[in-house]
Amino acid sequence: MKVDLFISRDIEEPYAEIHSDSLTDNIQKAMDLLENDNVEEEYDGNSSILAVKKGQDIVLLDFKDIYMIRVEDKQTKVYTENRNYLVKKPLYQIEENLNSDFVRISKSVIVNLRKIERVAPSLRGMMFIELKNGLKDNISRKYLSDFKKALDL
Repeated sequence: MKVDLFISRDIEEPYAEIHSDSLTDNIQKAMDLLENDNVEEEYDGNSSILAVKKGQDIVLLDFKDIYMIRVEDKQTKVYTENRNYLVKKPLYQIEENLNSDFVRISKSVIVNLRKIERVAPSLRGMMFIELKNGLKDNISRKYLSDFKKALDL
């Protein structure tokens, strides 16, 4: 999807036009987001969204659909059940907007606590995590106490 932004001091109220051959779920979400000035109220912790890229398309993901956000080869990737997407923002900026379902487990990884399949001991005091979609990673010692707090352990 192509997106154009025009900034003008001559308009009284911002407006957006979307040109499409059909109304998709993502376009409806974008319209809802743009029409609502109180986005924080409408999108509570379980229905917040993150804009990501898949090729040329912009996809709006519900937080509840995100399994993991990980930096790989200097790119921030967002993983869902069966797909992965790119985000231009650094991990710390994304983390600021996430709800309490998400916790950082290492310098380069944030996971959705609701998508954890199992947690087990790993090497040198670290913990191993496996998500319900099969993704695996290590919880570093530095972030282990925050992870345990998030799980109320």
